[in-house]
Amino acid sequence: MTGPPPPPEAQDERAQGERVRGDDAEVVAQSLEHPELFARLYDQYAPDIHRYVTRRLGEGPADDITADTFLTAFRIRARYDLTRPNARPWLYGIAGNLIGKQRRAEVRALKALARTGHDPVAASWVEDTDRRVAAQAPLAGALASLSAGDRHVLLLVAWAELTYAEVSEALGIPVGTVRSRLNRARRKVRSTLGADPAFTLDATEVV
Repeated sequence: MTGPPPPPEAQDERAQGERVRGDDAEVVAQSLEHPELFARLYDQYAPDIHRYVTRRLGEGPADDITADTFLTAFRIRARYDLTRPNARPWLYGIAGNLIGKQRRAEVRALKALARTGHDPVAASWVEDTDRRVAAQAPLAGALASLSAGDRHVLLLVAWAELTYAEVSEALGIPVGTVRSRLNRARRKVRSTLGADPAFTLDATEVV
């Protein structure tokens, strides 16, 4: 005998587990009929998105932008390209658009750090900021001097650790444009930072 069937609650949990198997595209597709499944993407990617936005804008804006990123993604999920199994670049692209709306605040903070050595962004998430500020002040000045597009590409590669192809997908630009923006940004930053590997990798090192 196989025994009695599992209670309805267990059947529901098992059915949901079966529905969410597969890649991100399947989760997005299935969430059209089962909206609660979209929470899987939040659980998987929200910490990384929040960490990235915090590095750029600070803790307070990061809370709002992370929430808005996933709210926007949920609203437009029917337009997601289901041929793309990884939703990470898509989510970073949405976050990037939201960060872009605060680019003036970001540049002001970078310039203030470069000028005064006070980093309110670092202070919001790093306990010992003195050493970090000393190292980051030159970087802040270099980043502030970049165009918004060049800075965004550079930080998606250096801080979010996206590949060229993922940055291309996130921003909706050709890979060649990603390379040219990244190389231009790195040339400018290199003159300030010297050989910081996070920002001066050759174009062939990240694919």
